[in-house]
Amino acid sequence: MEYFLQAKDGAFPCEVTIDEDNGRYMIRKADTSGEVFNTPEELVRWILANWNKDAFHDQDQFEQMINEIQVYIPINQ
Repeated sequence: MEYFLQAKDGAFPCEVTIDEDNGRYMIRKADTSGEVFNTPEELVRWILANWNKDAFHDQDQFEQMINEIQVYIPINQ
C-alpha cells in the first residue's frame, strides 16, 4: 500500500509505504525527511501519534488512509 497526502505546510506530498512483501514500512514527511519502521504496527502508531487530519488539504483522504491502515493495530490493545 502506498498513500500520497498533500500536507498544508509542504511542497511535496507526504508518502506512506506499507510493503509487506518486501518488509518496507516508511513515511516521508512534509519537510521531506523520513521515518523507517520495523513493522507496520510501528508505522501506524507513529502516524496516530504525530499526524492529524487538519494538517492535510484533503482530510477525507487522510481519514480513509487511517481506516485502511488501522488493521495493523491489534484489537486487544
